[in-house]
Amino acid sequence: MQKLAEILDIFAREIFDSRGNPTVAAWVTVRSAGGNVVTGTASVPSGASTGKYEAVELRDGDERRLFGRGCLKAVGNVNGLIAKELCGHDAADQRTIDRLLRELDGTPNKSKLGANAMLAVSLACADAAAKALGMPLWRYLGGVQAKRTFPKPMLNVINGGAHAGNNLDVQEFMIVPVGAQTFWNAMDHAVTVYHNLKRILAERGLSTAVGDEGGFAPNFRRDEDALSVICDAIEASGLKPGSDVAIALDVAASEWAGEDGNYHLPKAKKVYTPQQLIRRYRYLASLYPIISIEDGAGEDDATMWETLTQRMGRSTMLVGDDLFVTNAERLQRGIETGIANAVLVKPNQAGTLTETLETIALAQRNNYRVILSHRSGETADTFISDLACAVNADYIKSGAPCRAERTEKYNRLKAIYND
Repeated sequence: MQKLAEILDIFAREIFDSRGNPTVAAWVTVRSAGGNVVTGTASVPSGASTGKYEAVELRDGDERRLFGRGCLKAVGNVNGLIAKELCGHDAADQRTIDRLLRELDGTPNKSKLGANAMLAVSLACADAAAKALGMPLWRYLGGVQAKRTFPKPMLNVINGGAHAGNNLDVQEFMIVPVGAQTFWNAMDHAVTVYHNLKRILAERGLSTAVGDEGGFAPNFRRDEDALSVICDAIEASGLKPGSDVAIALDVAASEWAGEDGNYHLPKAKKVYTPQQLIRRYRYLASLYPIISIEDGAGEDDATMWETLTQRMGRSTMLVGDDLFVTNAERLQRGIETGIANAVLVKPNQAGTLTETLETIALAQRNNYRVILSHRSGETADTFISDLACAVNADYIKSGAPCRAERTEKYNRLKAIYND
């Protein structure tokens, strides 16, 4: 059988992400059926707040170099074992490529080759195949069903938690331009609110320095003050909180979960029982236009997830990140037990494109909303923008409209919108 994109060469090297930490970039060179030689590329992000069930990113562990965070072992796996295994195969046969990667790794969490090594190659193969076929990546990934709907952006405008050195325990305060009619209009609203937020913070003597994802990272007396100032910025932009621009939170409650079954907020130095924390969420949602709460319970706290879903699932999007870690088996268990109603999708949590697509398909079959997501340690790679459009994701979160590794995703979405 003729190969549509025969792999000729695979190469990787270590690059730096947006936090200055090493990560993996890969290049896959293929020959098309017509004889043209093209190269696809991909680079892998890394999270600061990570779920313990995520696929493992391989680090060197040599404290003498880059605090042990080097990725030379992962790069060596690409240039050695992976290249030897995949050269000669068809990059357009994504399922076979990813199956071979998983078999070569042979571990349940991709700890041998490293999810960073595997994903870089998996995504670069898809990029190379799209180029070999002369198709935009979003169309290659999604076929005729792609871009029937367009994802709404969720933009992190205030950083806290593990993403900033301020006193906010909530990790992300996001704005969602729910009233916009087009993606261009949505981004116009978001950028206007972002700049008005910066002005208001400065006028109040608060810091306008930014955190890992480009959101501002001032100190507030309490988390509610961050919600209040966001509403002020929305109104200063001539928009209505709720109907034009809503708010989404990434609580990252796994970071708070204690062995005693309670939730310990490290910055506020407060302790909540699960019931108290749910009451707090409901209280905040009654005061502010909060439409989404991500990781509102710990990744292993099934009881709180069930209660949270029962109490808030009809009115609020409850997003599983650490809970599901882009893993179809974990999502299936969540569906069977009726917890959460949306899944955050981060390809590096899964480790291959095929597993990412399987998780998305499972979510959509069961009416769970899908949110494509960046990581706090990002690169300029825009694969998730094409993927979001390919699968008709409901939302995409890529940080603030600030810092090139964030805005590149939004700029790519603008280009796809007009494609």
